[in-house]
Amino acid sequence: MATASSQVLIPDINFNDAFENFALDFSREKKLLEGLDYLTAPNPPSIREELCTASHDTITVHWISDDEFSISSYELQYTIFTGQANFISLYNSVDSWMIVPNIKQNHYTVHGLQSGTRYIFIVKAINQAGSRNSEPTRLKTNSQPFKLDPKMTHKKLKISNDGLQMEKEESSLKKSHTPERFSGTGCYGAAGNIFIDSGCHYWEVVMGSSTWYAVGIAYKSAPKNEWIGKNASSWVFSRCNSNFVVRHNNKEMLVDVPPQLKRLGVLLDYDNNMLSFYDPANSLHLHTFDVTFILPVCPTFTIWNKSLMILSGLPAPDFIDYPERQECNCRPQESPYVSGMKACH
Repeated sequence: MATASSQVLIPDINFNDAFENFALDFSREKKLLEGLDYLTAPNPPSIREELCTASHDTITVHWISDDEFSISSYELQYTIFTGQANFISLYNSVDSWMIVPNIKQNHYTVHGLQSGTRYIFIVKAINQAGSRNSEPTRLKTNSQPFKLDPKMTHKKLKISNDGLQMEKEESSLKKSHTPERFSGTGCYGAAGNIFIDSGCHYWEVVMGSSTWYAVGIAYKSAPKNEWIGKNASSWVFSRCNSNFVVRHNNKEMLVDVPPQLKRLGVLLDYDNNMLSFYDPANSLHLHTFDVTFILPVCPTFTIWNKSLMILSGLPAPDFIDYPERQECNCRPQESPYVSGMKACH
């Protein structure tokens, strides 16, 4: 067809006769083609969750790849995880992900994260042929660590050198009185050296042999000359001998708690307006306050006898990461502090 439309003069040739003695030798090219090693996209990397580490504002992610030598670089993607229900839409939303490109090693530390927050991480392996993603992995930062603030501690409390233990000490009267110092009569309060206004934070309190204490949170404006929980600016879990209550704004509710409770877990989810208390030894949820926070809050502690020890900067235990809906062990009835327990006042 090409020759029929060509303007070039073409001799009248019998093609069958002309090409009987000619053949193209493709053997060398065939050998070269068969010897080509085609580059393919790398296999998906795998995040090694057991090697990953975290602090209150960093997470170090480790991963492995089966074909590491064919990978030119990695890309780390991460975003805050807010629940399983929205994960698919989150996965498909490019705008919600932070991206760290051109990583040459198989680990990376992300800085500047929110304390006590769950994140989703994905690692992408890249070469000239394409890229493949790892399975998404959930990792979480630890809670913001804190210590007891000696400037706010009641004059009759002794604070340990590491700032993590408080003990009633009647003879400790040398501290000067300041407006921010707890000054209640008959109750001895202390507070953490931190004010929290975002994130999810978990700490534990070891009660030891103390049988009369209150643990919770308060605004900076909460009165320092009365029990925490007796005003609208504080929320506490409290024990008086064999009775346990939760208290806010001078309203109390009994809580069913194992009498052998020696450690109390406190989970403050500021962003979701919740304060929860747990028995971590038995993976038991005790009570949750629903609070509309309007100001930063501070961990607060009160004892009437013995001592307390604070364990801060902890990751939230797995059993409260995604708890099923469970009723708290509360009874909305008159508190024993009011009826028959006058000695606790």
